[in-house]
Amino acid sequence: MTAVRPPRTPLVGQHIRLDPLLESDIPALFLAIGHPQIFAGGFGGGPTAYRDTLEGFTEFALGYFAWERSNVHAVRLVGGEHDGLVVGTTTLGDFELDIEHAHIGWTAYDPRVWGTAVNAEAKLLMLATAFEHGFGRVKLQADVLNERSRAAIAKLGAQFEGVVRRDRLRADGSWRDSAVFSVIIDDWPAVRAGLEERLQASAGQPVVFRPAR
Repeated sequence: MTAVRPPRTPLVGQHIRLDPLLESDIPALFLAIGHPQIFAGGFGGGPTAYRDTLEGFTEFALGYFAWERSNVHAVRLVGGEHDGLVVGTTTLGDFELDIEHAHIGWTAYDPRVWGTAVNAEAKLLMLATAFEHGFGRVKLQADVLNERSRAAIAKLGAQFEGVVRRDRLRADGSWRDSAVFSVIIDDWPAVRAGLEERLQASAGQPVVFRPAR
């Protein structure tokens, strides 16, 4: 099967919906992820990229996300008292159709949904759409210093491939080493089963906010 870029349409799960991110979503996204601890782990280029005003965050967001080249999503809750609320963003991008490669990244969530079903279901939805559209390898990566993100990726069932040294510039001008993981089409049945099993524990229950960290 030849890989094709998935259409920019909503992906709907039990707990969340991944909608195409729009510029009009930026204020809601700022409320969700406009916090120093989000950038401290490396999102957006690290702590120096953090902006504490909507104006500054809007400028950052318009320059940071690959709005046209990638499928950039707003992560919204489904059900419960916070139905429809934007709680983060994630992207399926870096499409290399000829070699069937894609990349899930540019991910950040409201700290109140860390450790909930949100990340597992977001990854399940995006991995499913990638493999359904002919991709054979999906990369996930994190700043080598971001132990929380690395642990979350490994928990998904992604395979650790190694560290790419001096991979990309952080916002402060220093060079980041990236811990690289992947899920390939051969891994997908086991990874899917693991994610579905994790989500089964919260089936039928809306996401409940955790105390802010």
